[in-house]
Amino acid sequence: MDDLNIRITGRAGRITFTRPKALNALTHEMALAIHEALDAWRDDPAVALVILDAMGERAFCAGGDIAAVYHAGRAGDHQVGRDFFRDEYRMNAAIASYPKPVVAFMQGFVMGGGVGVGGHASHRIVGATTRIAMPESGIGLIPDVGGSWLLGRAPGRIGEYLALTGDRMGAGDAIHAGFADTYLPEADWPALIARLEETGDPSAIAPAPAPLAPLARRDLSAFGGRALEDILGALEDAGEDEALSALRRNSPLSMAAGLTLVRAARRDCRIEDALSREYRFTARATAQSDFLEGVRAQIIDKDRQPNWQRQGTPAEVEAMLAPLGDEELLWEKTA
Repeated sequence: MDDLNIRITGRAGRITFTRPKALNALTHEMALAIHEALDAWRDDPAVALVILDAMGERAFCAGGDIAAVYHAGRAGDHQVGRDFFRDEYRMNAAIASYPKPVVAFMQGFVMGGGVGVGGHASHRIVGATTRIAMPESGIGLIPDVGGSWLLGRAPGRIGEYLALTGDRMGAGDAIHAGFADTYLPEADWPALIARLEETGDPSAIAPAPAPLAPLARRDLSAFGGRALEDILGALEDAGEDEALSALRRNSPLSMAAGLTLVRAARRDCRIEDALSREYRFTARATAQSDFLEGVRAQIIDKDRQPNWQRQGTPAEVEAMLAPLGDEELLWEKTA
């Protein structure tokens, strides 16, 4: 397909994003193709490891391409979104549980759906241009694609901070927060990829000293509040104007549900449980949340003025995260 270059080179299965003009945004078809390639290589003795990378300097993958989900939802067809999120999450789980090494080279923007691809690889390489974020609360969604799993494992209150603000991390913060493993100057990536193709051995990865991690020194104790309103109050008391601005801009329902998801994921033993919980929200997103309004304001019309209707009350959060019955995302035949 035009949006991905999938091939075997030497001992490596190669998956390269090839739509740099769209910041390598992930479509439903791309998610299915990645999963199909992983399945094909799982028991192939010719493939020792998998390499994920992308064309273009601006982005590894800046998120999911949700235009089709938006337009279908506006037309009253909510199945398009459910199918996209379900298949995307199954692909995310396949990467996380893959029996062979998966090496991701993540330059530029790595957001949302891009984190779902690169963030669950066994070897995650970042460089000077890397900017990683889970900005879903700004479009009325939640940190999905296994984002709640990663955020729940970040040290201290970094997980809550990133989920609610959608702030971007450079390479040092990404490594500190557990979204990446290795810093390597991007000029060195082609030679390393060639070595990995030749040997199929990830021990060829030799890290350079990582940049500083500003988040490691920040006081994020305000984000330990029991509920969203407690966090807002603590931020006001501390005079944290920048964080307050982000929280006042983002979807209240998304932030309240995201807070619940991050904290629930801390108790999970496997990523699949977090993905299933995320799917409860996203399966309902086009019909029952502010997601369509958020996408309209931020992506379609770009007026940056979403008119949020849901206030993120406990009842609203409970309704969005309630079990889906026969529509639950199950894992018996996947992962």
